[in-house]
Amino acid sequence: MGTLYLVRHGQASFGADNYDQLSPLGEQQSQRLGEYLRQRGHQFDTVITGTLQRHLQTHDALARGLQVQHEPLRRPGLNEYDSHALIAAVHPEPLQRPDSPESYRNHFRLLRDGLKRWMDGRSEPAGMPTYREFANGVAGVLDEVREQDDARVLLVSSGGPIATAMGLILGLAPEVTIDLNMRLRNSSITEFAYTPKRHMLVTYNTLPHLDGDDYKDWVSYA
Repeated sequence: MGTLYLVRHGQASFGADNYDQLSPLGEQQSQRLGEYLRQRGHQFDTVITGTLQRHLQTHDALARGLQVQHEPLRRPGLNEYDSHALIAAVHPEPLQRPDSPESYRNHFRLLRDGLKRWMDGRSEPAGMPTYREFANGVAGVLDEVREQDDARVLLVSSGGPIATAMGLILGLAPEVTIDLNMRLRNSSITEFAYTPKRHMLVTYNTLPHLDGDDYKDWVSYA
């Protein structure tokens, strides 16, 4: 039986002109995760990432903490959806950059609505695949993992693909998948055991590397 660890990227640059890069905290979270895994003797047979900058930066910081060099497989099927396109499909007027608790809440309310409509096939956000195509990209990577008998696989991606993997494996309704997506924490680990036929959930959205008072201010969601 193999083991799959799905890691959400470290904190990115929410609200900045370029979201797709780790913040200083995101670098710390990711390196700390690598240190934690090294301290517990974890080694990986295969490492897979998406192709986004924040995925690659998370992997590099994690590898520094783990003190190993990986040559990760890069799979576009692990890339995140376009949140701006999803929001624009339900709110065509330009939004100001979130700068208050209420504007942040409004941003995520619109994102939830956009996600639901996209997943239900009721909207076609500009430049995006259908949700079925998006989910098929995630499913393809899960199939690839199951072909590796008894391997330990590390996968670095984003909240959308990880939540979609949960939905596919557990047969969840779209609303539940969206809820899981919104609660995923930066640098969190979701663990599956797998056989050639199926994946089985072990843990979801854990932060063992940030346990303790020294890291209580390191937990983030965006």
